Amino acid sequence: TMTIHNEKNIADVHVRSGIYSSDTIFDYSKGYIATRLFSRNACFIMKIDKKLIPELQELGRQAFERKTMKAIYSPKNVWAEFQSGHALMGNIRNWFRYGDHIKQLCKGLPLYQ
Repeated sequence: TMTIHNEKNIADVHVRSGIYSSDTIFDYSKGYIATRLFSRNACFIMKIDKKLIPELQELGRQAFERKTMKAIYSPKNVWAEFQSGHALMGNIRNWFRYGDHIKQLCKGLPLYQ
């Protein structure tokens, strides 16, 4: 499911698929995307690349038109690779950068950038 909060400039995506379940926040005001993978008990954070990730309004339009999560993130295939050896725990400086919404999703979990 996807919930778009236009006033907060945020989209929440919840995928419920057993061990592959995840929650993702697109925080356009802070410029970051965070995904919490429940099977890994970790958060993966990346900076929004405006050339690859659609704007919030476009994301909502694509979700409405397709009514499926298969290709919702971008009309292009976007892959990100995270190095498992570079986890850090969120500290005050990170939470100021990532914002309260990502903090709520990821606090207490290892962060991978």
